[in-house]
Amino acid sequence: MANESLLKSSIGKKFAMALSALFLIVFLLQHLVINLLSMVYPDGFNEVSAFMSANPIVQFVMQPILLIGVVYHFIMGFVLEIQNKKARGPVAYAKYNGAANSTWMSRNMIISGGVILLFLLVHLWQFWVPTINAHYVNVDPNFGQGNYFMDHVNHVFTSAVTLVLYVVAFVFLSLHLQHGFASAFQSIGARHPKYTPCLVAFGKWYSILVPALFIVIAVYHFVNNLS
Repeated sequence: MANESLLKSSIGKKFAMALSALFLIVFLLQHLVINLLSMVYPDGFNEVSAFMSANPIVQFVMQPILLIGVVYHFIMGFVLEIQNKKARGPVAYAKYNGAANSTWMSRNMIISGGVILLFLLVHLWQFWVPTINAHYVNVDPNFGQGNYFMDHVNHVFTSAVTLVLYVVAFVFLSLHLQHGFASAFQSIGARHPKYTPCLVAFGKWYSILVPALFIVIAVYHFVNNLS
């Protein structure tokens, strides 16, 4: 009963949301490393992509867990935002000056989270759905042969609309991470006078560098298609 009450409490929800955020932060870094191969080592990118696409654990366990994690993280943020507004009440809310007490990023985590969620759905539709279809639905015996995965990436980034979508999504991801990174560690109680400043600095670099590299990858493939 005590554990159930904790999960239903605001503290429990923040803790669970922080854990889902940390999971997504680790996944994002792993995903970046794989995608960087598409620029510096295309053959390696094809090999890794072929392995992942043919691995049912990746396709039917890890990918759904990622999607569930993002959806859960977004919904929990929405729920906590509603709870916070109710807790402040109409009188307290009238006296509450959000702009004076918080940053734009912290006040608009729902907006940036919503953009990221929509982008993830588009991204899965562009890459995960074709993989599932070719491997397990309309089975294509030639799927994954040769430079299939690099060719598919290049095909996706022939569209300027897709490029703009990716750039906008990763800008919002950067804004989301700049507040969410430190907040996640704070929510699980990972605070120390000696190490917290280093963690905050790392979070700032992470929130800028990782999304920026994803943008570089998208721009690289778009420009490469123009030549």
